[in-house]
Amino acid sequence: MKTYSHRRLADLARDRGMPDDYLRDLRVVSSVLPFKVNEYVADELIDWSAAPDDPIFRLTFPHRDMLPPEIFDGIAALHDSDASREVLSKATADAQELLNPHPGDQLEANVPMLDGRRLDGLQHKYAETVLVFPSQGQTCHSYCGYCFRWAQFVGVAELRQALRDPADLVRYLGAHPDVTDVLFTGGDPMIMKSSVLERWVEPLLDPAVESVRTLRFGTKVLSYWPARFTTDSDADDLLRLFERCVAAGRHVAVMAHFSHPNELRTSAVREAIARVRSTGAVIRAQAPVVAHVNDNAEAWSQMWQQLVELGVVPYYMFVERDTGARSYFGVPLAKALDIYTGAIRGVSGLARSARGPVMSAAPGKVLLDGVSTIAGERVFSLRMLQARDPQQVGCQFFAAYDPKAEWFDDLRPALGSWLPGRSSATSELRLAGAR
Repeated sequence: MKTYSHRRLADLARDRGMPDDYLRDLRVVSSVLPFKVNEYVADELIDWSAAPDDPIFRLTFPHRDMLPPEIFDGIAALHDSDASREVLSKATADAQELLNPHPGDQLEANVPMLDGRRLDGLQHKYAETVLVFPSQGQTCHSYCGYCFRWAQFVGVAELRQALRDPADLVRYLGAHPDVTDVLFTGGDPMIMKSSVLERWVEPLLDPAVESVRTLRFGTKVLSYWPARFTTDSDADDLLRLFERCVAAGRHVAVMAHFSHPNELRTSAVREAIARVRSTGAVIRAQAPVVAHVNDNAEAWSQMWQQLVELGVVPYYMFVERDTGARSYFGVPLAKALDIYTGAIRGVSGLARSARGPVMSAAPGKVLLDGVSTIAGERVFSLRMLQARDPQQVGCQFFAAYDPKAEWFDDLRPALGSWLPGRSSATSELRLAGAR
């Protein structure tokens, strides 16, 4: 697999016809946010005759508006003046910190303890599910510009989540028999060689951790490098590993990341999907709704319909998180709801398994159910699909309608309702009334 990043990414863009002013923007933005593209994405998915407006180009290549103007202008001035590496590195680090590198209390509230020490590289936000960041899997075949885990890829150790020893995972699961699902994430666990992934997965098939019933693999590999399941040298070994997991009584869930129907048009991805499904694994598809890429109902309805035809289960339409290039990719909640509703109307019941729009906020997964007018007040109706506090799962609440709101933290309570994670002297009373 040939990849392009940093100077090589600029060379690729220049060779494909992008003008000099764009190459300057690329240089500035990619010094703050991470970008990487591989040959499959560049050659098979991007329509260069439509760049920069091609959706996959927008998804994977820098744009100056991915940085707030004040950050872009400051970094650009340093580049233009040939500032020293030390000065540029300091300015870049300061800019990255301003972009909220770890949203949703990921490091403050999600990292668990074992024997008095933090297990950096694990996250345990929901009672049933533990997220694992294997140290060998903390990169991707290509990067999405909207990735909420961009901080994993910028080379700053303090921002990176990684677990080095599978034994720590097994010991933690032994102390928490309520955990039924383990989600390997990153980065992308499919970037690892099959023999390395096996060292992480095999211990979870032992009867000693029988409480773990589902193994999830969060991955963009079907979109960005389907050869991982077809022609890579250890592709067959990976499929045999999935088969062993299924034979051991575990449900294998490939949590695929599809952002646009164009990612489904190649014969390579269709073959890869078929091979994964032949192992007994189930593929579920999710992605955020983002500006410039998929912020229209037709893209989602086409994608969901094609996924169903390929045997993939539409799962989540997420809302872009409050981090990184959100200023470029963010979509107002009201618009996201319109997109979801329009897309659902355009598909049959089999594709309506997709839930959305959903915010993975600090309190949990918040579903925007709809817009209503109650007692003369226009409100967002919301519901907790999943929650840090299990007692809040299923709770409904209301927020004042705000056409500009793009994230949970932009909302304010309506009709005396309760908002999860917000302190209130009457929160218990409101919680009881919201059920």
